[in-house]
Amino acid sequence: MLKLKLTLLLGLLTGLSAYAQYPLIETRAYICKQPIDPLMIDGKADEQSWKNAQWTDDFVDIEGHKKPKPHLRTRVKMLWDENYFYFYAELEEPHIWAKLKQRDTVIFYDNDFEIFIDPDGDTHHYYEYEVNAFNTIWDLMLTRAYRDNGQAIDHWNINGIRSAVHIEGSLNNPSDTDKYWSVEVAMPWNALEEAAFKGKKPKARDVWRVNFSRVQWDTKIVNGGYEKMVDPKAKRPVEHNWVWSPQRIIAMHEPEYWGQVVFSAKTVDQPDQYVSDFGSEEVRQLLAHIHRNQQQSKKKTGSYTAAKDQLLEAKTFHVGKPIVWQLQADKYRYHAIMQHPFNAGIVWHIDETGRLWKEFK
Repeated sequence: MLKLKLTLLLGLLTGLSAYAQYPLIETRAYICKQPIDPLMIDGKADEQSWKNAQWTDDFVDIEGHKKPKPHLRTRVKMLWDENYFYFYAELEEPHIWAKLKQRDTVIFYDNDFEIFIDPDGDTHHYYEYEVNAFNTIWDLMLTRAYRDNGQAIDHWNINGIRSAVHIEGSLNNPSDTDKYWSVEVAMPWNALEEAAFKGKKPKARDVWRVNFSRVQWDTKIVNGGYEKMVDPKAKRPVEHNWVWSPQRIIAMHEPEYWGQVVFSAKTVDQPDQYVSDFGSEEVRQLLAHIHRNQQQSKKKTGSYTAAKDQLLEAKTFHVGKPIVWQLQADKYRYHAIMQHPFNAGIVWHIDETGRLWKEFK
C-alpha cells in the first residue's frame, strides 16, 4: 500500500505542472521490517520472514519512463535486526553467466546486482556493493558523488558481510534455459554505521537512502560460451541499466534520486505504514538541480553565480506553492537554502560540495 500511495501521489504532483528543465522524479519507498525467524544466508528465501516480506516495485530503466520497461524482472526484499541489514534480490535470467572471480574487480563487466546505501542521505560518504553469479563481490565507499570529484575507496571492505548466490538453472551453460539467480546479503551495522547519522545504526522510523541497480549485457552464444553483442553504430557492447528508483540519466551516482527505506519496529507478520515527506523530496531535487547549474557556471565562467534566475526557472512547487529560497555565491563557493513548501520549521541546504542537509528552525 505504501508503494502504491507514493507512486500515485508523485505521479499526480508531476502532472500538475511540468518544469521546462526540471521534471520531478518519483523516488520510491519501502518499509523495512524485522524477521520472525533466523535467516540462513544461502541465497534462498525459504524462511518465513522472507516469505512474509514485501517485494519492492519491479525495477525500471535507469532513465525512468523515457525508456521501455525491462524485459527481465528484477525485485528485492529487505529486513533488519539488531545486527544486520538484510537483502534478498531475485533476477530473472534465461542464460546465467559470469566470468570474474577476484574480489574488488569491476564486477559490472559481468551481469551483476548492485546495492547503494547513503545512511544519512547527504549524498556524501556512501557505500556501494556489487556481486555477480559467482558471488564475487566488489565493496567500496564513495567520499561523494563523482560529479563532485568524489573518490572511490576500493580497499574499504564491509567487514563481516555474509552473502550467497543461488542459481535456479545452471551457470555458464548455454545449452539449457535458466529461470533466475538470487542474491542474499547480510550487511553488519558496525560497518555501515561509519557514515550514518551520529555514527549509529538506525532506530525505528529512521530513513536511509538506498537504491539498487542491475547491469545486464546482451549476449550471443559463440563456440559454446557467452560473448557480448556489439552495437554496430555505437561500436560497443549493448548494456542495460535497470534500477529500483529511477535516476533520470544513466548515472547511479546521483544519490538525491535514491529511494527511501524506513526502518520499522514491526515484524514482517505485522502491518505498518509510512507517508513520505513529499515536500522534502521535491526540495532535495530542486537543490540538486541548482547545484548542477552552479557546476556549469563554475566550469564556464570560473565562478559560481548569484543570479537565481540562471539556476532555477521554476517559481512554484508542483503543488502550486511559491518556492522560497536564498542564495549566497562568489568565485570560490556558494550556499543555497530552500524553505519546505508545507512546514515552515524545515529548511534544506546545499553548498558547492554537493552536500544536502536539513535544518529544523
